[in-house]
Amino acid sequence: MTVEDRLAAAKELSPELASLNMGSMNFVFEGIAAKRSVWEYDWEEPYIRGSSSRIFANTFDQIEYTMRELGDGHGTRFEFECYDVGHLYSLAHFVDRGLVRPPFFIQSVLGIIGGIGADMANLSHMMTIADKLFGEDYYLSCFAAGRNQKSFAAHSVAAGAHVRVGLEDNLYAGRGRLATGNDQQVEYARGIVHALDREVAAPADVRDMLGLKGAAATAIGRS
Repeated sequence: MTVEDRLAAAKELSPELASLNMGSMNFVFEGIAAKRSVWEYDWEEPYIRGSSSRIFANTFDQIEYTMRELGDGHGTRFEFECYDVGHLYSLAHFVDRGLVRPPFFIQSVLGIIGGIGADMANLSHMMTIADKLFGEDYYLSCFAAGRNQKSFAAHSVAAGAHVRVGLEDNLYAGRGRLATGNDQQVEYARGIVHALDREVAAPADVRDMLGLKGAAATAIGRS
């Protein structure tokens, strides 16, 4: 898939916020195949088993192109997905070149095979390096894939960062209980925030914090 193919939907819809991965990496999820014996589509099993032989490509040229086309061209802001400490330094490189401007929304992703492991010490180190590189100019969110989702949500909030949940990262609402929707995970994340005496940001708050252009400036929902 070309970078133009990858950007096609975002350029058509011109969203307020889009994810932008900050480096190429191994992204392995073939372990899922060992838990499945029945496949709904012919492409599923070879695609999943083949993840160990593919690279998730996000070259510097592709990153810069995305920043210019989607960021400068559409006013879209980015959720900078960082799967390892080196990705923070990659972001700093583009900041130093003036290609992105604060506030930066950094998503720290842990627990993907090929990226940094789901260890609390790793999250603390990511936060230390982000503080060093970006000072007061960034917001940090964190999630760990799979079974570590809840514990990292709590740790992230306790550390003063933000939290991400959803079925993209974890299919369960609790031990052995498949989630029926994202709302179940959002509710327990909300419970963590309130239990730690913090507030949940409303959509208007988030738009103000991240400098988003507003829903009216997108093409989403237009006929």
